[in-house]
Amino acid sequence: MDHIVVTVFAADRPGLVERIAQCIGDHQGNWLESRMARMAGQFTGIVRIGIAIEQQAELKKALRELAVHGIQVLFAENDIEPTAVWKHINMELVGNDRPGIVREITRLLAEQGVNVERLVTDVRPAPMSSEMLFHAEAILGMPLTLPLETLQKHLETLADDLMVELVLKED
Repeated sequence: MDHIVVTVFAADRPGLVERIAQCIGDHQGNWLESRMARMAGQFTGIVRIGIAIEQQAELKKALRELAVHGIQVLFAENDIEPTAVWKHINMELVGNDRPGIVREITRLLAEQGVNVERLVTDVRPAPMSSEMLFHAEAILGMPLTLPLETLQKHLETLADDLMVELVLKED
């Protein structure tokens, strides 16, 4: 069985996921994995669907037709996923919010050859001061050739500049 990867987005309302799942099921697709979220009244998600090659065109057509219900879809190119040559690291970061914080962190990660596999961020008030704090939780794909201590040192240098707390843990 082959697969397709689909990004979906729409104004959030009850029944969106069910409508997408129904469409996939009606066309012999198998919902393999997904990441979905609601933000600022919008719903978005990415879904990997297992489906035979000969049935893909019909499923894609049906998914595009969900536009009549306000659901937009985009399809990823079907490349073969490279064999993993990294280990997974969990990163938690908390610091004073300011423009550019995500850019600076991801730049440093990219310079070290680290892949951001999952990233969840938000800004919320600190418990005691109500000062706005930036929170990030990430799963990183770290090259096997990069020692965790080296990545930790690079991130700590940045953490000092950004005034953030940083925790890295092997998965």
